[in-house]
Amino acid sequence: MSTALADPILMTATRNRTRSIAMVFCCTIFGAAAQLLFKAGLKVMPHFSVAALLVNWPLLLGLACYGGSTVLLVLALREGELSLLYPVISLTYAWVTILSYFWLGESLNIFKIAGLATIISGVCLLGMKSKR
Repeated sequence: MSTALADPILMTATRNRTRSIAMVFCCTIFGAAAQLLFKAGLKVMPHFSVAALLVNWPLLLGLACYGGSTVLLVLALREGELSLLYPVISLTYAWVTILSYFWLGESLNIFKIAGLATIISGVCLLGMKSKR
């Protein structure tokens, strides 16, 4: 294969890889937002009923965020490397913990911080290894 032909192919592969990672990263944010919206929606729902579900905007918005997250994941997996992209989804746990601390006033202790550091470090290590 000639160098002139190899460069556009390599550039396209790199662009697809970067786009896939960006989509999965956005997927984690939508997933975390969905969890927080579920929590908010269920706090204001005294009992379960279909009528209560249909007017519970935080819950419906949370479902929409989950749907968006799923669509992004499917699109990312089409061209991305599963062994790299799937572990990135674990960042959702980190976002939920951090956002719960700031917006819901939930506690943060040394074990949660250590867990967050482990998840984030692991994802960073996977990203570094895949660049080589």
